[in-house]
Amino acid sequence: MLARVRSGALQGIDVVVVECEVDMALGLPYFNVVGQAEGAVRESKVRVISALKNTGFELPQKRITVNLAPADLKKEGAAFELPIALGVLAAAKLMDEAPLERLLFGGELSLDGTLRPIKGVLPLAVAALNGGFEGVMVPWANAAEAALVEELRVFPVKTLREAVDHLTGACSITPYTRQREPSLLAPTGQVPDMSDVRGQADLKLALEIAAAGGHNVLMSGPPGSGKTMLARRLPGILPEMTFTEAMEVTKVYSVLGLLGEGHALMRERPFRAPHHTLSDAGLVGGGLSAKPGELSLAHNGVLFLDELPEFRRNVLEVLRQPMEEGVIHLARANQNITYPCRVMLVAAMNPCPCGYYNVPSRSCTCGEQRVFDYMTRVSGPLLDRIDISLQTRPVEYHHMARSTVQEPSSRYYRERAQVARERQRVRYRDEPGIHCNAQLPAHLLRRYCAMSERAEHMLQQAVRMFGLSARAHDRIMKLALTRADLEGRDRIEQTDMQLAINCRMLDRRGAMQGKLHGARPAPPPGDAAWRNAGPSGRSSPLEDLDG
Repeated sequence: MLARVRSGALQGIDVVVVECEVDMALGLPYFNVVGQAEGAVRESKVRVISALKNTGFELPQKRITVNLAPADLKKEGAAFELPIALGVLAAAKLMDEAPLERLLFGGELSLDGTLRPIKGVLPLAVAALNGGFEGVMVPWANAAEAALVEELRVFPVKTLREAVDHLTGACSITPYTRQREPSLLAPTGQVPDMSDVRGQADLKLALEIAAAGGHNVLMSGPPGSGKTMLARRLPGILPEMTFTEAMEVTKVYSVLGLLGEGHALMRERPFRAPHHTLSDAGLVGGGLSAKPGELSLAHNGVLFLDELPEFRRNVLEVLRQPMEEGVIHLARANQNITYPCRVMLVAAMNPCPCGYYNVPSRSCTCGEQRVFDYMTRVSGPLLDRIDISLQTRPVEYHHMARSTVQEPSSRYYRERAQVARERQRVRYRDEPGIHCNAQLPAHLLRRYCAMSERAEHMLQQAVRMFGLSARAHDRIMKLALTRADLEGRDRIEQTDMQLAINCRMLDRRGAMQGKLHGARPAPPPGDAAWRNAGPSGRSSPLEDLDG
């Protein structure tokens, strides 16, 4: 007798519907699973037989063959055990096959017949909706995750006996009722507050702009100047995710089983800070199963690379294509998988190996060639993809000693960034896949980046004077647009453009090369320049662009 039950196999962050064909024929008792079954799937026959016996079902002594179709697709994990068990019962005529046609099934069986949670339930529910199924039957622990997909009935079960009783009509299960999700912006209290940072007003405002538009940031400065401290507080000022963004992130964490018990939806933007010993496969994903890497785990959030030059060159270079396209393609001998990876890259580095090159009141112990070699560990093409380059400075004593002045909190910066991000959502409401200015493609720049005549002239002069690439030109426009959004303006003004150009001129590697060859690098703007986006009183090439 042949029975069919539908389940799903993970392929990237999506699920392909798999048909579990169970054939029971005369012959010596034998249980075989075919169809590119890997690891836990091959072992499932032992757990299925024990779960069926311990649940009270007596199987006939026949030859059982399970085929997982399509056969050319690799199947991994323990999610096929519930559909295989139900298929065996249907093939043995212990239950009717008709109810099995309306649902997708997934679940891991214990030896006593209880169901354990599985990975990838959210993609399974999406596949059920797209495939025209009425609903899904999953373990109770995964019900809230599956219920995120609207217009889909979710039947949570705790044991194999409950599943069989519902399908046979002996005891129906009430579909899971989706709970009202709390605000995505709900604070967790785990992220340190920006008010802990003394001084560094220019850096805080730069991070505010970065958070408002999703721009990449590079902070370079001596040890103890607050680079890591500021980066660790960045999640506290990031705007809330839309429901669509949250679903994209949740799918990535679902396929890795990282959601945690009781967490159905990722509410906070992810913040990933891998160690510099990370491999290229650990960053972009890969391995035998082609799992997502740190880059995809930071999707719609922040990827923080501390001590940037200490990362291996081949690891940093694999960032270039994903930073442009927002996806990472993994090509393997038997499969091609695409993972999303629209991240906000935040990096921190010292100016030299000892950390005190070009720092006032401190002497650098590194030779010029050693400094140059250190800086060139980060390639020019990667630096060209950075929107904001910041030179941090040691915190002055009066900032550390004061106790009466209250620094702005993370809530203050987050509210401002949220207002700017709302303007961007309205602006790009007809552009699918675009949620912030940093994601704006080049062919839409001129449509959405309205500039004043003086701002246009300043950008033109900057491109000519500094030899900026086309990519740098586009990123300056996006950054200026974000500054205009923060100020509530509908077009880019001169002050917005000057600030955006200043951010590109702080490239520490370019400044380092200029000094090594006797040229004078452009100095970083002071606090006044960040507030007013005008000349800070210091000698700067940007003063020649004004007027």
